[in-house]
Amino acid sequence: MCGIAGIFHLDTPKPVDPARVKTMIDAIAHRGPDGEGIWTAPGVGLGHRRLSIIDLAGGDQPMHSQDGRLTVVFNGEIYNYRELRVDLEASGSRFITNSDTEVILHGWRRWGPDCLDHFTGMFAFALFDADQQSLFMARDRVGVKPLFYAELPDGAVLFGSELKAVLAHPRLRRAPDLSAVEDFLGLGYVPDDACLVAGVKKLAAGHHLTLRRHHPLPEQRRWWDLAFSADARGPVRDLEAQLTDYMRMAVRSRMVADVPLGAFLSGGVDSSSVVALMAEASRTAVETCSIGFDVPDLDETAHARLVAERFATNHRERVVSPDDFGLIDTLVHHFDEPFADASALPTYRVCELAREKVTVALSGDGADEALAGYRRHRFFVAENRARGMLSAQVSSRVFGALGRAYPKADWAPRPLRAKSTFQALARAPEEAYARAVAFTTPELRARLFTPQALQALGGHRAEARIETAMRNAPAADWLGRAQYADMTVWLPGDILTKVDRTSMAVGLEAREPLLDHRLLAFEASLPMAMRLRGGQGKWLMKHAMRRYLPDQILNRTKMGFVTPISAWFRGPLAGEAERIGHGAALGATGWFRTDELARIAGDHRAGRADHGRLLWQLMMLDRSLGKLFGA
Repeated sequence: MCGIAGIFHLDTPKPVDPARVKTMIDAIAHRGPDGEGIWTAPGVGLGHRRLSIIDLAGGDQPMHSQDGRLTVVFNGEIYNYRELRVDLEASGSRFITNSDTEVILHGWRRWGPDCLDHFTGMFAFALFDADQQSLFMARDRVGVKPLFYAELPDGAVLFGSELKAVLAHPRLRRAPDLSAVEDFLGLGYVPDDACLVAGVKKLAAGHHLTLRRHHPLPEQRRWWDLAFSADARGPVRDLEAQLTDYMRMAVRSRMVADVPLGAFLSGGVDSSSVVALMAEASRTAVETCSIGFDVPDLDETAHARLVAERFATNHRERVVSPDDFGLIDTLVHHFDEPFADASALPTYRVCELAREKVTVALSGDGADEALAGYRRHRFFVAENRARGMLSAQVSSRVFGALGRAYPKADWAPRPLRAKSTFQALARAPEEAYARAVAFTTPELRARLFTPQALQALGGHRAEARIETAMRNAPAADWLGRAQYADMTVWLPGDILTKVDRTSMAVGLEAREPLLDHRLLAFEASLPMAMRLRGGQGKWLMKHAMRRYLPDQILNRTKMGFVTPISAWFRGPLAGEAERIGHGAALGATGWFRTDELARIAGDHRAGRADHGRLLWQLMMLDRSLGKLFGA
């Protein structure tokens, strides 16, 4: 696990100053505290910061092929590198290290871009081919590892593991992108196809990009996709056995490391399943850790402790106060772009705790997206059943009228909020789901933006990418379409960004076995009833894990990390609310109506409304704008 950065000249192979590359990798030194490497040649410079995990003595980068033709910098892990090495050696490759990085060099020489199909792992890498005068950049299937890039006016292309690496180059002009602000306000994160800094791009998950000298147009291609085919057939017991085998294989492959390894354990089904399978495969006690809160309603440590005792893990807990807002500046620094998911706070703390004992930690991320584990999936399926009873035209007319007439009741439990349900039923399925996963509504954003900003946006909507993903999804049913949007938009934009930035901030490698591509392909082939049944998501997984986990873990209500942000803005962060109300960096952009910002802050502080989540989002945007652009 590491940080990478570099420079590639598309036109004339101008000399690359090694000091420039060093400045870029120094900006992401936290990703690789164990060492650094820089290599330059005419028209290219590659830099690497190393967090040593595999082949501690021989895995330094940039790494070169023995003939000097190929040079690679790599962030991530190739879990099946040993099997690939045997195959490559049988065809004549000669290895000089025991690292997974060298497998990329020999794999490229044998298969070219198709080498990606052979790799099982999480990765972002850049490979320079001197014979082809090309730079090949690739990102793993689901986007566990990030990669940013930008082109300068002189034809040089910069890349880096984080935005700050690219911004470290003095010739990159910094200007905010208003459309990315709309995306962030709508979704709570800046998605993979956008960046807050105009002109900077992110290589999308499951894509590769080839830059060839004297070929000004980059060649970008999707090399992997996930189809929710729902075509698996067979008795439940057979599907259950297959699922368990895939999960077991995924967990065991991610336990390969030359450094201490452990797991995050929340006490939920997903992390508990990973720990159970780790314990099954390990000869020694598994290292686990949990974060608890000093507010009983938010604390999950009792459940985590139950699992730890069941599998005799070396378990550590740390209780923190929910009032952990002192991390705000740390998060702003490590995320670069604004990030509104407040669970980043406790995620940072659990990574910090894990790093005290281990260098690698396995997580339970991915099952909710792959097996319909979110509450919104249940609501969406139920709404679609109701929507299917009437034609689209009648649904729009009937439910639209009911939605307008029914009183708003945000205070009530979700089943009693009929107004929002009627409004959802009046919309097309993809539009309704896009609104369900959105952080704010288009109507609210229209009130926040000035008329000039709305005109500049030109109709751009954050939700449009989710609607497009669902309409074009390779899926057999509407639930699969929703899950596909989650996998391609929400997962890389929110969940994986959160885990990557918080773990790398403390020099910890986080691995996601439940995102193994072979496991995902099997889960996506399951009929809808195997994913969601009787109002219960992850149905087959819970059925399969009965032999490992007790009922109180399998049947418990999903919690997740919770932070009391509404109370913060009436207490210790009241000054932040007032600052937002007076415009702060937001007002200086000219994009926001300061009277509306003041109303939101004032109503929240006075208790007339609960705008805590929105104020948190506005604060993170304000801080990021100030950090990136000095606004």
